[in-house]
Amino acid sequence: MELSHFEYYLIIINVLGFILSSINAWLYAHTADKQIDGALTVFSILGGSVGVLLSLLLFNRKIEKRNVMSRVLIICVFVIQILLFLMIKGFLGENITFDFLTFFKNFSFIPIYWGIINLITFIVFGIDKLAAIKNRSRIKIVTLLGLSFIGGAVGGLLGMYIFRHKTQKDYFTVGIPLMIVMQAIVIFFLTNILM
Repeated sequence: MELSHFEYYLIIINVLGFILSSINAWLYAHTADKQIDGALTVFSILGGSVGVLLSLLLFNRKIEKRNVMSRVLIICVFVIQILLFLMIKGFLGENITFDFLTFFKNFSFIPIYWGIINLITFIVFGIDKLAAIKNRSRIKIVTLLGLSFIGGAVGGLLGMYIFRHKTQKDYFTVGIPLMIVMQAIVIFFLTNILM
């Protein structure tokens, strides 16, 4: 089986992303401010998210405030790129559909789950805002982003702007809309693969 130019490109960009991410892990461990998260973001967007993510899982799993935006973007881009790659490789077939209503009727647990997780995420953002006002123990950033990632991004976005909470943090103001795009692509993909 011969690889296409596109597949060679993906292999090269992912190997470079892995190497760059490994260097970045070393920089996090040994320097205070020499990280290259911006370059990792670019490599991820260009198709190297698998290599970058693999390196992060192997060498630098620690999430800190200074690298949260990079991690959110890399993970969202990874999911989007995997689905786009499967679409390009013809995994969906030839008949593309946008019949989301029928999909949601056939798989009624999906909109139920989506509604519940968005409500929970919205409430958790409100609880964290109240805790911030009263100087109480706060909900971890990873929890807020995690709830948004697993389907609650719309609830997270509403919670951000209704409660005026986390609107100054780029990993929320950029990350949550990116999660909404990612979730829309997942729904599109599922609609076309399951129907």
